[in-house]
Amino acid sequence: MFEELRLLSRQFLKIKNSPYRRYLIESTRFDQRMTIIMGQRGVGKTTTLVQLLLDKVQGDLLDDRILYIQADHFQMGSTSLYKIAEQFQMLGGRWIAFDEIHKYPEWSKELKSIYDTFPSLTIMASGSSALEIYKGSHDLTRRAISYDMQGMSFREYLELMHALKLSSCHLEEICDHHEKLAEEIITHLAHVDLKIIPEFHQYLRTGYYPYFQEIGDEGVYWITLEQNLHTTIESDLTAIYPQINGNSVNKIKKLLIFIANSVPFVPNWNKIKEVLEVGDLRTLKSYFKHLEDAGLVRALPKATQKFSQLETPAKVYLENPNQLYAIASQEPNKGTLRETFFLNMVSSKHTIKLPKNGDFIVDDRCCFEVGGRNKSFSQLRSEKDAYLACDNIEKGIGARIPLWLFGFLY
Repeated sequence: MFEELRLLSRQFLKIKNSPYRRYLIESTRFDQRMTIIMGQRGVGKTTTLVQLLLDKVQGDLLDDRILYIQADHFQMGSTSLYKIAEQFQMLGGRWIAFDEIHKYPEWSKELKSIYDTFPSLTIMASGSSALEIYKGSHDLTRRAISYDMQGMSFREYLELMHALKLSSCHLEEICDHHEKLAEEIITHLAHVDLKIIPEFHQYLRTGYYPYFQEIGDEGVYWITLEQNLHTTIESDLTAIYPQINGNSVNKIKKLLIFIANSVPFVPNWNKIKEVLEVGDLRTLKSYFKHLEDAGLVRALPKATQKFSQLETPAKVYLENPNQLYAIASQEPNKGTLRETFFLNMVSSKHTIKLPKNGDFIVDDRCCFEVGGRNKSFSQLRSEKDAYLACDNIEKGIGARIPLWLFGFLY
């Protein structure tokens, strides 16, 4: 059995490896004994695990010191993760990766036992965004370092699709030096005959998940994305929360579609309860929390509001612009696309709330209004640190910043 798993590991290492390296692997040391990478389906967690393993052995697929295990693969049979790790370390293994860990029952218990029993092993794992490493008696917080993996930034999209090398920026750099940054990036793209605005608008449609490069077709990509969203609810959420039954799955799906066709919107729980025919308000709010935990929606509080888990958010968005094209029943509103993009990119490293004036306040300090090229400062006149994030401009001036540049934050 173990030799079959080793052969399967080598096949996966060969198939899932990629020359392009996502921001997480480029910006993180990964020098702890246990690492858990969480994120949505399709953002590149498996590829990152494979790259981390191969980095340990200078890319040698045949090195017996590394092992990749797909936790829900049928060849696992009745073999436990612990037994696999035990045999692996006895044969001289050093680095082991468990993919889709949330599909395995009692996964936290087994990872804890592996960590405590085999100090020579370095453990890596991936799981759904909704994974709870803090839950129950097998709390892994003192053992594992967890990372939330985002989908591709606009910068990464340009690199992947056009074989470029571009640098990321801090938010402070963008606010203070956006004119210089935009000039450098536009000049870089001009050398390979690319224009920033068409590339950005294509990114909003198909750029967030790296598998678009393999699919190539917009329509097929959106169908695949929609299927992945359904699978997240049907399979991933039910694996993590076994109490979710078939009826609950259908209600959660309907809630996601309702949000997709209404974003951005202020939740009216009583109205949604009637539309979805959910009898209990607390149940409806728990459905919403599951969508948020799974990384499918983003809920924003007001700047003056202390946001608790089941408190009513001030406004709700889908997680990224590509989702709007995949599951909304009509062509996405441009304003919604722009705001969703800004929120998605900036919230990767910063706290965002809804201010009294403008669209977003970042880190309780900088206020932003998001809009088209002719957006005015009328709503921000009373704000001290105020900026416009404008679509359809290549370069900005003063406090008017190109919207696309916020896609270079990671």
